[in-house]
Order: sequence, then structure tokens, then C-alpha cells
Amino acid sequence: MSAAVAASRAEPGILLRADRDGVATLTLNRAGARNALSQAMLAALQVELDAIAADRTVGAVVLAGNGPAFCAGHDLKEIRANRSREIYESLLAQCARVMITITRLPKPVIARVHGLATAAGCQLVATCDLAVASTEASFATPGVHIGLFCSTPMVALSRAVGRKAAMEMLLTGDAISAECAREIGLINRVVAPESLDDEVGRLAGHIAGKSPLAIAIGKDAFYRQIELDLEEAYVYASRVMTENLMARDAEEGITAFIDKRPPVWRGE
Repeated sequence: MSAAVAASRAEPGILLRADRDGVATLTLNRAGARNALSQAMLAALQVELDAIAADRTVGAVVLAGNGPAFCAGHDLKEIRANRSREIYESLLAQCARVMITITRLPKPVIARVHGLATAAGCQLVATCDLAVASTEASFATPGVHIGLFCSTPMVALSRAVGRKAAMEMLLTGDAISAECAREIGLINRVVAPESLDDEVGRLAGHIAGKSPLAIAIGKDAFYRQIELDLEEAYVYASRVMTENLMARDAEEGITAFIDKRPPVWRGE
């Protein structure tokens, strides 16, 4: 039994899952630790994300947090108690795997941010495909304050926002408001705290009602083409779109549009 699995069994309920109308909500549930990404939390996230990837009833995923913070990043108490190169390497590899799984998940993942998202918590927001935040939310990569540059959060952050904005967050460690996060492209929408659930629910439900095949194809293609140069991107995207056009859902969608009726998706 791995240390992460053993820890997750010793700390039950650290990640909650609720499914409704095609939307799976995963809620980080370590409120007392500000939902820090312990080994157990990362292991629990990995298990649920892998399960959701194969779950045809799920069309979208919401990632939320209980308590005053969305996620405070890695568990520094756990890190201090396990001072070992091997453990650090294992922890960061485990975290990277979760982030990559979110990006490669064939369903869109929406961060519901109600409070502070710092360090690896900010990385989690940057990794999600979309993000909706309360006006009370804030975001930071504050590692420099404790002599630890946020190098792994930098990977997701630098792919979500412009270079100057990313560097300012990383070099100063200062928190930014939800409105500032929206302006630099870290999040999509900012709403009043009392409207957060409704806004996230509307967005997730709207996406979950689309063809699951088209969404899966599109999400995968988005992240692949963005790393290519312009000509390569068009060649790749044209190949993907041709295959998409050959699918049953595309035929159904085009026919339904012409016939002026709602489409019936089969995910094939």
C-alpha cells in the first residue's frame, strides 16, 4: 500500500463527490487545513478524476472547496515533517500527474473559487479549463515570501496568463483580486458570493448539454494545437475536424440544425 493511499484511508472524507444533471462536483474538504494538497488529497483527486474520465454520465466537472479558502497549496506541515529528496520528488510528481490529468480529462473542469487560492491552489485554478470566482476570492503564488519559488505552479500559471502578469505574481508573491485575475485571464467570470453557485451551475450545465464527443475532441485539440506553430496547428486542427465531421454526433447536430429541432447526442 502506498503512503498516499494509506494516508487517504486514515483521513476519510477529504474529497467529496456529488453528481447532478451530468455535472460532477468534487469538493476539497480539509477546511481546517485550508484544503491544502496533501498526499492523501492528491491521491483522492487522482482516483476521482480517473473514474470521471470513464463515466459517460458526466459531461462537466466542478472543482470546489469547503471552508474559508479554496486551496492553500501544498501542505507545508506535511512537507516539513518529511524532509527527504525522495519524498519531495514523489509529491511533486504526484501533483503534476493530477494537473496533467485535469488537462487531459475528456470533460471540461471548472474551478469554483470562493476564497483564497495560493501556490499549488492557484496552480489548480490555472490548470482548470474554466474558472468562476467570487468577488471575495484572491490569488497568489507566494513562495518567494518563504524562500521557495513557486516553480511548479509557474507551469500552469504561465500557460494561462501573459508573461508579464505571471512574472509579477511569481516575483512579488503578492495576492491579486478576483477582478484582477479576470483581467489577466486567470479566471473567466467574477460574481457576487451569493451568485457563485448559480453562475457555476449555469455554466457547467450549459456545457454538459453539448455533444460529449465534440467536447472531448475539442478540449484535447485545444491543448495540443496551442503548443504548435501556426501552420502545424492548422494541419492538425483540420485533421481533427475532418474526423469530427465523420462522427454520428456531428451528422446529428447538422441535421437537427437544418431541421430546426433539438439534437439527440449519443457521444459517438
